[in-house]
Amino acid sequence: MMTTRRLAIALLLAGCGGTGSPGALATQPQERPRQGEPAPEPAAAEGETVTFRLHKFMQEIGTERDSYRPVRGGVEAKAVFAFRDRGSTVSLAAVYLLAADGSLRRYQAWGGTSRSSSIDDSVRALGGGRFLVSRAGQRETRVRAAAPVAASGYAPLIGQDLLLRSWVARGRPPSIPLLPEGRATFEPRGSDTVTGEAGAKVTLEHVAVGGLVWGREDVWLDEHGKLAVVVTRDAEFDHFEAARADLASVLPELVGRAGADGVALLAQTAGAERPGLIALVGGRLIDGTGRPPVADAVVVIDGDRIAAAGPRASTPVPPGARVVDTAGASILPGLWDMHAHVQQVEQAAAYLAAGVTTVRDLGNILEFITAIRDAIEAGRGIGPRVLVSGIVDGGGPAAIGTVRIESRADIRPVIDKLVAAGCREVKIYSSIAPELVRPIAVEAHRRGLKVTGHVPNGMTALDAIRDGYDGIDHVPMLFGSVLPSAEMRKLSMGERMKRVAAVDLASPAVKKVVDLLVRRRIVVDDTLALYELLSMSADESRKREPGIAKLPPALHMDWGVAPELAGPAAASFAKWLELVSLLHRRGVRLVAGTDIGVPGHSLHRELELYVQAGFTPMEAIQAATIVPARVMRLDKELGTIERGKRADLIVVAGDPLADISATRRVVKVVARGRLHDPAALWKQAGFAP
Repeated sequence: MMTTRRLAIALLLAGCGGTGSPGALATQPQERPRQGEPAPEPAAAEGETVTFRLHKFMQEIGTERDSYRPVRGGVEAKAVFAFRDRGSTVSLAAVYLLAADGSLRRYQAWGGTSRSSSIDDSVRALGGGRFLVSRAGQRETRVRAAAPVAASGYAPLIGQDLLLRSWVARGRPPSIPLLPEGRATFEPRGSDTVTGEAGAKVTLEHVAVGGLVWGREDVWLDEHGKLAVVVTRDAEFDHFEAARADLASVLPELVGRAGADGVALLAQTAGAERPGLIALVGGRLIDGTGRPPVADAVVVIDGDRIAAAGPRASTPVPPGARVVDTAGASILPGLWDMHAHVQQVEQAAAYLAAGVTTVRDLGNILEFITAIRDAIEAGRGIGPRVLVSGIVDGGGPAAIGTVRIESRADIRPVIDKLVAAGCREVKIYSSIAPELVRPIAVEAHRRGLKVTGHVPNGMTALDAIRDGYDGIDHVPMLFGSVLPSAEMRKLSMGERMKRVAAVDLASPAVKKVVDLLVRRRIVVDDTLALYELLSMSADESRKREPGIAKLPPALHMDWGVAPELAGPAAASFAKWLELVSLLHRRGVRLVAGTDIGVPGHSLHRELELYVQAGFTPMEAIQAATIVPARVMRLDKELGTIERGKRADLIVVAGDPLADISATRRVVKVVARGRLHDPAALWKQAGFAP
């Protein structure tokens, strides 16, 4: 899943065979408020208490308890927020003080917002519209703001509740200033009627809120304008959901509606052209088949199909076609990201802007991703073609998601559910019991599904392949047979990295793994670009991945490792790159995937790394086009530019066969026959030009 990554993938970085619990890493709220007055927002009900049930990937993980009480001259509001995520405790506290007119007098929030992030924010009114703002690690500042609301991102929920109460009280303006920083935006999205815990019908107002996380959140308000349900992302950019205790049962339904509504809203505002008769004229055609490029080519698109593709001299432009001049550019098949997680609609926009027209979603809330997939399929939204792999996990504190297999009796019902949802694969996650892997694979194969995933704790890649895996996600998973997980966990991070760097790829242990990959035709989704980000210093990461400079503010983070680990980490990454080179030479099927990384951009870095590993530029392009199409059994429809195939293709400035980095310069995207302007899509995603 998309996390702030360093902690969640610490054991992957060390080359272990599975992911373990990173331990209780969150900053614990201290027993304070500090001296002075704390604070909530407008017209909080005196003596009110509210409990929210917190969920991650639809799995209930904790609670937030909010209380409001009258104090002299105003209202005090307090929140205690706590959850357990994959074995780690995350807790947070906040206190507000509002004046009698609802204006902000004081705000403090401190504690953890995820397994790997924390906040320590305070705001104090100085009078005259001036406020003193303090944030951990930053200089205390004085700011001016007209009637602001205080909130520190997605958590605690009391900040969102007060923000929305203020929005209603102020007559639903399009935006409200936020402190410590930023501005919240609001877009009403109608209403939804759902059935609550007691069986009663409840009508909730749906609002899209921006400014708290990357992109939009979906929130639902009750009849009093108070927060009832939130569908958002947390500080690790993972799915996060919360509902008032009496409405928790409606979450699956509203999560699906959030996905469908998000891509529909994107379609309304992104300005994509409807399919028609289009001729791309004058560009260099790199059709993905491996044939030599065609200079001065014509590609004719009729609706959502490719009607013709070839040299201009023998490929006439039909009368009435819209002609798009592609002289000096190259025309390629639409790219695939074989390790995606479309956890918000802005990610869909970023993928498409980058020329990614098909994604394999390898772990999501089933109701959310299928709603997005179906809306795009039906033409109600825009985004890449979505192929869903249903993620399953076992029991225990490190497990994730709500689709669980904890015994043999669970296998058939779960596979039935995935088949009914239109999944193409089962993705096995790290907490599945090793003895269940083989029966899961047998049932999945019987129902026509492939099996891929992490190597579960207690297994090696050899074990997983022998038990029925068709693919392995993340190249470090292959090292579990050489560097046993139990032994590696006893070492420091630096020592683990040194062990990885010292692996002899000519050793019998490595040869055994590679031979089995070749013999069984196993697909490896290596996610090299992600590991490079995690293995370099922040400065080096920015040099290698220019997309980092374009990220929206909420995605700004210091990728990379601490300076003292930079050497060992770079050496361990060099070993993974060397292993990918070996796998390529041996003919193992490698497919380009990113596990998000830098959304949209990381796929291009993946192709650059393939060329560094010894792929020809054509082979690198094919690893993101025809090879994935074959793996997913869609090569008769997708993966190359040929007559009769689906009209998914891109136009890039320059020649990627001479310089693979040209794939980054996407100037046109055609997805399902619709012509898109990447600049408009990047704007939708919130990225810099």
